[in-house]
Amino acid sequence: MIQKVIATFRNGTLIPHENLKLAENTEVELTVESETSIPPTVTDPEERKAVLREIFELMDQNPVPASAPRKFTREELHERR
Repeated sequence: MIQKVIATFRNGTLIPHENLKLAENTEVELTVESETSIPPTVTDPEERKAVLREIFELMDQNPVPASAPRKFTREELHERR
C-alpha cells in the first residue's frame, strides 16, 4: 500500500500530519523530499580530502561505457516519455 503523507521533523522524529492507519511495529520505507535542507559541512581539510577521495573512487567504479554517445542533441536532452 502506498500513502503520500506530509510530516514535520521535530526533535529527531517525523510526526505525520494525519493518521497513517498502520498496525503497530509496521516497517515502512520513507522517501524524504524537503524544501529546505541543511547541507553537511566538512571543515577539517583531511576529512574533506577523504570524502573527495571516496567520491572519485565511486566514480572510477562506474565509468561511462565506451559505447555511450559522446554528445547529446537538444532533442535527446529534452526527450519526453
